[in-house]
Amino acid sequence: MVTNTNNPLLKYFRQPKIYIRLPSKGKFYPPGSIEIPESGEFAVFPMTAKDELFFKTPDALINGESIVEVIKSCVPGIKDPWKMPSIDSDAILIAIRLATYGEKMEVSAKLPVTGEFRDFEIDLRTLLDQLSEFEYQQYIQVTPDITIELRPSTYKEFTKTSLKTFEEQRILKLVDDESISDENKLQAFSNSFKKLTDLTIGMVVDSIVSIDTPEGKVTDRNFIIEFFNNSDKKMFDMILKQLENMKNSVKPMKVHSTPEDIAAGVPAEFEIPITFDQSNFFG
Repeated sequence: MVTNTNNPLLKYFRQPKIYIRLPSKGKFYPPGSIEIPESGEFAVFPMTAKDELFFKTPDALINGESIVEVIKSCVPGIKDPWKMPSIDSDAILIAIRLATYGEKMEVSAKLPVTGEFRDFEIDLRTLLDQLSEFEYQQYIQVTPDITIELRPSTYKEFTKTSLKTFEEQRILKLVDDESISDENKLQAFSNSFKKLTDLTIGMVVDSIVSIDTPEGKVTDRNFIIEFFNNSDKKMFDMILKQLENMKNSVKPMKVHSTPEDIAAGVPAEFEIPITFDQSNFFG
């Protein structure tokens, strides 16, 4: 944030509402992309009107530009949000939401049995504490001789993956299009499957810092790709599972049913998934 120190209204500018510790503890950021305070706690400012307008631009939401601009504005300690490890993203967005609108947020969920929708109130502070306690496991022993060092994907990589996945999903929808011949459907599916396979392998390779063997440490990306093209599938699946486990996503929330819903057959207590749609999370 750049401010004019001569502005007589300076003392009325917004102030930090909360301070948070990042799930990454500031690790995995390239030099120059973060400024870690001595306390280890990052100031979080509420959104401005301009920030809120970013979330009304669909294209900017899809390509991640909106999120990046709002993080720059509200968490000035993060200098380059594109290089932010993805394990920090949910915590930072929840903190910005909390600083702007308060600790409570309503979510709508479908009831089991009846299928009706109900609104439930969630405590964002509880979710933030849950995410902040996360510990990223960098190392995985895949064989007695091979240790792989992992890193979380950056927000740029995460967005790129989401964009490609979105594009592939659109291609897959063509398979159900009755106006397309079976031959063209098969070709479209084949192309789509290959792209998704390449995307998955690329995502895993990009998350590998090094492969350590008794002969030494390998960091060359081309060598690592060649290694996975000629290694046991179980090893690849083990790494993929580890990356899935290290996503630091919000756990489902336990909620209690009303007496009326219990009478209709709904369990007295059940879990609802907590997902954040950026298009309405800040709306």
